[in-house]
Amino acid sequence: MTTTERWQWLVLALVFGGLIYLLAPALTPFAVAALFAYLWDPVVDRLERLGLSRSFSVTLVFLVIGLVLVALVLLVIPFTERQIAKFLDQLPRWLAWIQAEAQPQLEQRFGITLDFADPNKLIEVLKGHWREAGGIATRVLAKVSSSGLAVIGWAAQLVLIPVVTFYLLRDWDVLVSRVNELLPRAIEPTISRLARESDDVLGAFLRGQLSVMLALGTLYAIGLWLVGIDVGPLIGMIAGLISFVPYLGAIVGLGMALIAAVVQYQDWTHVFMVLAVFGVGQTIEGYVLVPKLVGDKIGLHPVAVIFAILAGGELFGFLGVLLALPVAAVAMVVLRYLHEKYTASQLYQPVENVDANEPDVDASPIVVVSHGQVVAASELIASEPAAPAAVVQKAGEVSTPSGDEPAAH
Repeated sequence: MTTTERWQWLVLALVFGGLIYLLAPALTPFAVAALFAYLWDPVVDRLERLGLSRSFSVTLVFLVIGLVLVALVLLVIPFTERQIAKFLDQLPRWLAWIQAEAQPQLEQRFGITLDFADPNKLIEVLKGHWREAGGIATRVLAKVSSSGLAVIGWAAQLVLIPVVTFYLLRDWDVLVSRVNELLPRAIEPTISRLARESDDVLGAFLRGQLSVMLALGTLYAIGLWLVGIDVGPLIGMIAGLISFVPYLGAIVGLGMALIAAVVQYQDWTHVFMVLAVFGVGQTIEGYVLVPKLVGDKIGLHPVAVIFAILAGGELFGFLGVLLALPVAAVAMVVLRYLHEKYTASQLYQPVENVDANEPDVDASPIVVVSHGQVVAASELIASEPAAPAAVVQKAGEVSTPSGDEPAAH
């Protein structure tokens, strides 16, 4: 690629980024639809391989998604609200136990003082945040109610998302092939390779890691519910949602579940049962879920995920949050490619002192047979001139010198 072509690609990238920044509000529903289409395209492809048409497969997938959303609205969301209300009711008891039982033990054994464990302080902080959140919600609702166009715009975007998703999902393979045809032929193999690797990285996180998070959340929620923890399902869901950071979900969930078990039952039996739930969950995650759902693909690092989401939201708002993971996946693949090119370049490789085209003297050693002695030619030249009767030959060939003296073997 010439310097001019590099500058052209740089200008195109800057123009593309500027358009995304300017059109972010209008592009948000299309980005959401593209993300949904990307997630469900493998399911539609699998249904196609079973003999179903593409349009019927997309319709069937949409029907299943609709039923899941109805179940979420009717069952999961009200249940979650009840769990949150129960957790807020039990929070003062948790804080009182921390202050009366846990804090003295930590101070006595480890010298750790938990100033934040004062129930009054924490409750005041929570009330302050709730007031602030309520004020923001009030201002937002007032602004929305004062502008009928804003309500119409939001409703139009909500209706637009499933419509665009349907058409993108139906024509996904065609769109991908058309984009591939538009690529310059000189760089098409490289771009196709980077696109496949980006798909592997992003798919390993979105389809694999999210499936692991959902499975772990369900497993912890059911296990803690069977143990008898009142807020066990809520703790399990929290542990599953933050389990994309290794061990963080298990540590946070285990800590909350142990406090809930001690405060609610005040015995060792339920403590050991909670430990057993998280022990089984970690075992299933390590030996079943991750190998089956994620595999050995190198996905996105948790720190990269957190940074990408925060940076995308800061730069482009909600659209930046949606595009954060795809951009992070592509950036990681490009960095790997640049690292591969760098390690294979002359800038990284050591410089050879000897030219490969230059003949090596030691490659075919010369043997000099003289006066019954067999010596190397270099030694003979360094010491004294060769005798006139010497015969110079390649190694492995022995010649009998003139005279009666036999050649040395």
